[in-house]
Amino acid sequence: MRVITRAVFFCCICLLTVLMLSSTHGQTTTKSTAPAIASDTVVGRMLEAPVNTRPLSEKFWWDEAWYDNGVLQAPVNYDVIERKVVYVNPSDNTEVPAIVYRPKQPGKYPGVLFQHGRRGLDELVQRLPRRMAARGFVVLAPDVYSARFIDKLPIAHMVETEGDTNAGVDYLLAQPDVSTSKICLYSHTRGGYYALQVAVKFNRQNQEVACYVSFYPHWQNPNAEEPMQVYRYAVEADSLEIPTMILIGEYEQYQRRRSIETAVKSMKEAGKNVHLIIYPGVGRGFDFRPERVRTFADDLATKDATMRVAEFMRRHLSSWEK
Repeated sequence: MRVITRAVFFCCICLLTVLMLSSTHGQTTTKSTAPAIASDTVVGRMLEAPVNTRPLSEKFWWDEAWYDNGVLQAPVNYDVIERKVVYVNPSDNTEVPAIVYRPKQPGKYPGVLFQHGRRGLDELVQRLPRRMAARGFVVLAPDVYSARFIDKLPIAHMVETEGDTNAGVDYLLAQPDVSTSKICLYSHTRGGYYALQVAVKFNRQNQEVACYVSFYPHWQNPNAEEPMQVYRYAVEADSLEIPTMILIGEYEQYQRRRSIETAVKSMKEAGKNVHLIIYPGVGRGFDFRPERVRTFADDLATKDATMRVAEFMRRHLSSWEK
């Protein structure tokens, strides 16, 4: 009996030593030896609240005025008006219907192109460009599915629709109420792939496009084979040079989250200006889930993401005022 007790005792000591070494290692790893981490926010441990042990200088979201003195940045709100428009894709003369959202208050505002995803530009999704216009932007939202008579929630991807989104850049920059000579790309789901093509394939980045923002993007060619969907990401992400912000939920679908995190990690290792924000407690589509299933966490994440994205785009468009 004494032998068994002693063996159990030594096993416990060994286990405790391993656990202490594991926890200490995470705190003492230096920046030079630590591997690149995709996410800039959530770094979780099982059965505990998320923790982030990065140096304060690496926490880009840190706000000492709020943390020390309780100062919150006051949001700017605008009443929004909208108008339906049509522009032409010159590559094949396709007419692309779209909605322009802008502040009701007269004046000029920075330009943003919002590209819908696989849902299309339905009533739930229209809230996204409207919210951004309420922050003080002129937002063009093309409906590339209606332009090509594509039903809602398509499986296959029609390559020609990428050109329809791209043509929207020129249309938006030509509007007299747009105050900037460049615009930012703003998207979600499959729209993230469209916007990526606009920036890289159509070579708009660093010319007409100043930044890229996407909520839980599908960062892979929708027509690619299943292994590519799960284990790879769109090669265009490696060529994305402009400031980039990606926002997803903690419970994002595995095959989407994997490609996003892999791409962002690769971009960071290449020295790109990219941030991946992960919101705890929410999943895919947290910013447009309808009332009957919406959670408090969805609302908190949506409000923070909208404000954070608006500040990000405004900052990167400020140098391009006409």
